[in-house]
Amino acid sequence: MNEARRRLTLGFYRRPSLEVAPDLLGRELCRSVGREVLRGRIAEVEVYDGTRDRASHAFPGRTRRNAPMFARGGIAYVYLIYGVHHCLNVVTAEEGHPAAILIRAAEAPVDGANAAGPGRLTRAFSIDRELDGESLVGSRIWLEAGSPAPASRIRRTARIGIDYAGAWARRRLRFVIAGHPDLSGPRSMNV
Repeated sequence: MNEARRRLTLGFYRRPSLEVAPDLLGRELCRSVGREVLRGRIAEVEVYDGTRDRASHAFPGRTRRNAPMFARGGIAYVYLIYGVHHCLNVVTAEEGHPAAILIRAAEAPVDGANAAGPGRLTRAFSIDRELDGESLVGSRIWLEAGSPAPASRIRRTARIGIDYAGAWARRRLRFVIAGHPDLSGPRSMNV
């Protein structure tokens, strides 16, 4: 079996989110649609961890919407933002600790697609709320080993678009592959 095509196991996800986040960079996001498998190398992620993180959906406590964040790592948390865009998160850590990593950007799975930005990414990979709570080691959505980004290429910055979160907005919880052409957000943040 091609090592790059090896699926990640549940053990990969059941670690602290700050360990998993940089390790997601360069991994392959895979989505089965009919007989086709869409693939794209992950280039940018953001961590949302715990009930003290003012930008996290878990901040107000457990609700029906954010319940997947409180599950054991290894499932997808998919939600709708602004009533328009779906966002894909990888749930991490152990059951009861709400932690998820937003996949912000990946290489486009097909020519002409754009997967730079959470809404564009879910459109390009045909991801919607139907996959909320779906196992990331299943047959509809999964991650493969891919080509992990070397530590020398990984940069940390503040998360994008969360000014409302006060001091949490300045925390460096966004991880990117430096200089990758498919990053989202302002160029000044794409170191």
